[in-house]
Amino acid sequence: MPKYYEDKEPDNRACAGIREDFKACLLQHECVVKEGKLPSQCLKEGHCKALQTSFFECKRSLLDTRSRFRGRKGY
Repeated sequence: MPKYYEDKEPDNRACAGIREDFKACLLQHECVVKEGKLPSQCLKEGHCKALQTSFFECKRSLLDTRSRFRGRKGY
C-alpha cells in the first residue's frame, strides 16, 4: 500500500507510490541502517525483492505496446 504524506509535494510520475515504498524499504532496512552498506549493495543481496519486482513490473507496463489497448495498470 503506498504511503501518502500531507506535507509532501505530489509526485505525478508513473509508479510513484511503488517507487516511494521501494525507496523507504531500502533506506529503512537494517542492511543500510545498522551495517552501513549502500542501498545498491543491499539490493544485490536480495533485500526488498517483492517491491523491486513490483516496481519493475510497473515500469515494464509503461513500455508494453499492448497497454495501448488495455490501458495502464492502476498502481
